[in-house]
Amino acid sequence: MKPYRVMLLSFLVLLPACAEKSNPPPLAEPPRLLNSMPADKQTEVTEGMMEILLLFDQNVTLGPSPRITLNGVLVTDLRPGTGGELKLVVPPLEPAVTYTLVVPGHTVKGPTGVFLPTEIRLVFTTRTPAPPREALSPQAEKLLLFMREQQGKAILSGTMANVAWNTNEAAWVHLHTGKYPALNCFDFIHLPFSPASWIDYGNISVVENWWKEKGLVSAMWHWNVPANSAETGKYAFYWGSGPEETLFDIAKINDSSSEEYQRMIADIDKISGYLKLLKDKQIPVIWRPLHEAAGNMGAYPGGTAWFWWGAGGAEPFKKLWRLMFDRMTHHHGLDNLIWVWTSQMTDAGWYPGDDYVDMVGRDIYNESGTATIKNDFTTLQERYPGKPSALSECGSVAKIPDQWNAGAKWVWFMPWYDYDRTVDTGSEAFQLSTHQHADADWWKDAFDTDYVLTRDEMPDLK
Repeated sequence: MKPYRVMLLSFLVLLPACAEKSNPPPLAEPPRLLNSMPADKQTEVTEGMMEILLLFDQNVTLGPSPRITLNGVLVTDLRPGTGGELKLVVPPLEPAVTYTLVVPGHTVKGPTGVFLPTEIRLVFTTRTPAPPREALSPQAEKLLLFMREQQGKAILSGTMANVAWNTNEAAWVHLHTGKYPALNCFDFIHLPFSPASWIDYGNISVVENWWKEKGLVSAMWHWNVPANSAETGKYAFYWGSGPEETLFDIAKINDSSSEEYQRMIADIDKISGYLKLLKDKQIPVIWRPLHEAAGNMGAYPGGTAWFWWGAGGAEPFKKLWRLMFDRMTHHHGLDNLIWVWTSQMTDAGWYPGDDYVDMVGRDIYNESGTATIKNDFTTLQERYPGKPSALSECGSVAKIPDQWNAGAKWVWFMPWYDYDRTVDTGSEAFQLSTHQHADADWWKDAFDTDYVLTRDEMPDLK
């Protein structure tokens, strides 16, 4: 073979490879929007939200001087994150408003620097708040409307009184911060013994004085029934077979001739008499009975209820709740009660129904982080639209500013009481800044914010 033929063959062999290398590489793809929260054309969006989330198929950054607007107002707090997230922090969304979010083309770019050339436009509408339910007193209607308006904008501070009839916890907070919490919660735990020299729910002066100072009044009920003890006069609310517990059968709610049914009606009537004293003074009550009914049921295999009112499962519990609501509202005419149902998060089937619940609460303890707390808040808001959500009990939890900044914008919060801090206000122990559930520094961090409301910041709801 002649040399020029070898050269020609070599050239022909190399030609396809060279041609292949000469083709330009494929262009990098621009980011693609996968979804958003709220979604485009979504209605009934929760008012008070302060975050809009855009999720792309790749991590994104922003071009210089981005002009992202919400209803024509420039959004300046833009937070690209991992996993393709772009979080927009906005003022609290107002109720019954249609919003338009515009992200102009050539604003969002991917890791390779390629911009999304097209505009993103999302339109969504916040829900219209439900009017107060019928048959509320003027004061209770004002209070419920006020709390609905605060959701997402402000959070009311609250304290839980110890099992006596007092405001000592609130006084302890005032001692260490110079301010009183907006709300004080009382417990009718001693109902079987009242009236007595040491407890008399008929003397409402402590509640009346708190209300006169613009403090909000809440009440709950650790419902004591006869204990298993052979000793007479023993009562319990924890469900179980021990002498300090009770096997009181809530299922007897279905048998109006049973001793248990008659006991339930008698106790509801007795406590209604005390609540009527508050009604007669035009004092609205944030009423939170039958709390934490499901206990650990559904949380893990073998989980049980803690209290007798949840030991029979969801159906008898809901029947008891509705019976109490109807008897208090219609038989006793208690129009001053705002009804709060407490969720255990795994108990959606226990919800008594929108007609029987004004607000929902969540009791959280020993959660120093914010992820679970934020998730619980979001779940309640989505599961029960139109119902304000409260941190109805707490202890050893993340600071309120950390919860708020994470997106858990409760309508009120209430740490549980500490026996050592609720003793006589003149005692040495009362002066201590330590606390089992929320120490003085925890409270100072809360009160140092603009959105945590104290008693002196309450409007006149009378």
